[in-house]
Amino acid sequence: MPDAIFSDARLARLDDAFHEDRADLVPYRDAARELGARSVLDVGCGTGTLALALAADGLDVVGVDPASASLDVARTKDVHGRVRWHVGDATTLPPLAVDLAVMTGNVAQVFLDEDSWRATVRGIAAALSPGAHLLFETRRPEARAWEDWATETDVERRDVPGLGIVEQRLEVTDVALPFVSFRYTYRLPDGTTVESMSTLRFQDLDEVVDGLRVTGLDLVEVRDAADRSGRENVVLARRPA
Repeated sequence: MPDAIFSDARLARLDDAFHEDRADLVPYRDAARELGARSVLDVGCGTGTLALALAADGLDVVGVDPASASLDVARTKDVHGRVRWHVGDATTLPPLAVDLAVMTGNVAQVFLDEDSWRATVRGIAAALSPGAHLLFETRRPEARAWEDWATETDVERRDVPGLGIVEQRLEVTDVALPFVSFRYTYRLPDGTTVESMSTLRFQDLDEVVDGLRVTGLDLVEVRDAADRSGRENVVLARRPA
């Protein structure tokens, strides 16, 4: 089940407000051009920021996410109907043959066991054309990002259009590697408090690569993340031609 921040209609609309700077998505648009992609599958597309940017670049885009509330937000932004939105995950996709699949942000880390991770990669591999690519990012466990999160005790405030001032607080609730759990607490303008719990799995690079090989994808290269240098692995894999 998706976390409340994605699946609760009250919270899904807050994602864009609290993540206005999406410089992290620029390398994905650049990679689509670099790889000559004409069609892209955005797995865990959320509110559609990258999917819509890729569509604006002239690509044929499919966005898939299990959180219908997030996709409702995405559809309201897709005023020209450029993206095909699908409620579900990589194991429930219709027949596709895309040139590139992407997983941005923390998407690749929400799969908490090896079976679900491999099922997801298999689903993506089946949606790729022969010779097509998968590009995704995953945080390096040795960078211990959660230690920075644990010090972020300040309340963030955003003026959300049509809603008003919303407060957000992040707390790390448990570290039991490879799992890290955390909680976002939101205070809405009417005084209502809503919590969203999340857990991420921090795989080391060898585990990630093994998962790719088992599902039939070849590792092409591992890149550094432009926005988090030394803290993330950006993995490029390829379905054999």
